[in-house]
Amino acid sequence: MKYFKLPDLGEGLPEAEIVEWHVQEGDEVAVDQILVSVETAKAIVEVPSPQAGVIAHLFGAAGDTIHTGEPLVEFAGGEDSDSGTVVGKLSQAKNTESQREDFIIGASPSSRQAASQNSTPAVRSLAHRLGVSLDTLRGSGPGGRITASDVERAADLDQSFGAPEPLKGVRKQMAKAMAQSHAEVVPVTLCEDADIDHWPEGTDITMRLVQAVAAACAAVPDLNVWFDGQQLARRPHHKIDLGVAVDTEQGLFVPVLRDIGNRSQEDLRDGLNRLRADVKARSIPPAEMQGATITLSNFGTLAGRYASPVIVPPQVAIVGAGVIRRQPVAVGDDIRVHRVMPLSLTFDHRAATGGEAARFMQALIQSLSE
Repeated sequence: MKYFKLPDLGEGLPEAEIVEWHVQEGDEVAVDQILVSVETAKAIVEVPSPQAGVIAHLFGAAGDTIHTGEPLVEFAGGEDSDSGTVVGKLSQAKNTESQREDFIIGASPSSRQAASQNSTPAVRSLAHRLGVSLDTLRGSGPGGRITASDVERAADLDQSFGAPEPLKGVRKQMAKAMAQSHAEVVPVTLCEDADIDHWPEGTDITMRLVQAVAAACAAVPDLNVWFDGQQLARRPHHKIDLGVAVDTEQGLFVPVLRDIGNRSQEDLRDGLNRLRADVKARSIPPAEMQGATITLSNFGTLAGRYASPVIVPPQVAIVGAGVIRRQPVAVGDDIRVHRVMPLSLTFDHRAATGGEAARFMQALIQSLSE
């Protein structure tokens, strides 16, 4: 092998950002020695060497984005072939001459190449002189070409407000997912309250929510589905794999708690604790962030009463739980002060009816009220 390209890091993740190189050009490495740490949309992944050899060239620096199939390392000597499509399962695969021309030797395989190709040498020179990154610009010229006016306008903004900070890693992927949701989903949100004044002290609120979602999915399975907007087809799920939103300093992660309808509360709690610990350590496998059939956002641990949580396709529903409050409620002909949990349910109206969503909310509240 001469070139080792970025492997598939799991579930078709399209790109990764270089966090840190663990080797340098000229180093002799062994099989499975860690070459580089990269950050995907889901976690930080260490990429091992598929072979022993001497590092001739490193493609990209810390902060660069590399897409799956683009070169990471050039080994000294050897044939021009690449092995490895999945980390941990490296298999031989020959490259054709046209594949080798997909990258420029010595160039960082990042989005900068595309930006450079969409501008003239004069514009690139102007951007360099004014300290403007072409990566941050959207061209106003024909075919989206970046013009001198685009560069000068960006330079004025940089001088007035400072240079923009491109989103990276988790936040970058979150922005893409939110844009996809906005473009594809037809969201409707229902809001209701659950009276939980009867819950004993020390109740595990998150686990009660998890079990209530499981009960609602069992009662109204129409919201535990995936929806294909292109084919206008629904894919029902017999298992409930719950995405649980976890807030971190790096951004929002949504690990998946599997098969919640067939597990005890103790097992679910242990599983969720492990997922959260792995998220905070950035060691969670990408597979544990994929495949949710419905999502829970318990934002009430921070602030907020109701919300319009965002659905990530192909899911069709997300449950939001707000801050528990003590408020007046009618009990028969009397007014009493009870603890109340505000709930929000956003559903994709292309895939589910208002009646199905209302019955789901009813089942959710009934489970919480038991």
